Amino acid sequence: MTAFPAISRLVLYTKRMDQMVTFYETHFGYVVQRNPGDRIVELVPKSNGVHLLLHPAAKGTREGQAAVKLVFDVPDVAEFCAQAAERGLVFGPIHQADGYQFANTKDPSKNSVSVSSRAFLNKC
Repeated sequence: MTAFPAISRLVLYTKRMDQMVTFYETHFGYVVQRNPGDRIVELVPKSNGVHLLLHPAAKGTREGQAAVKLVFDVPDVAEFCAQAAERGLVFGPIHQADGYQFANTKDPSKNSVSVSSRAFLNKC
């Protein structure tokens, strides 16, 4: 049987490279990895997770995609949002879903970003 590949990297097109690096380093603990001569900046999570590849956007590119949302798993949404606010990142209201919570914000390139406790549901 053939093994199916998993998503390991996500490309985000941006006109705000430095702001994006700072945003994901500061608020989600990513570490920058740059290769000489490569225009893509790779952001590597400190724990398991998807690598974010920041790619310079062309001049005519519209930033932010309504059809894509980056979701970060956190056990306590309210606590994470409070700590993020101390670092200058404000989330919208905390929403109660079916057994979990989530809150939304935008990154500097207007991509939708969410923190969610869904991954911590007790599944029977």
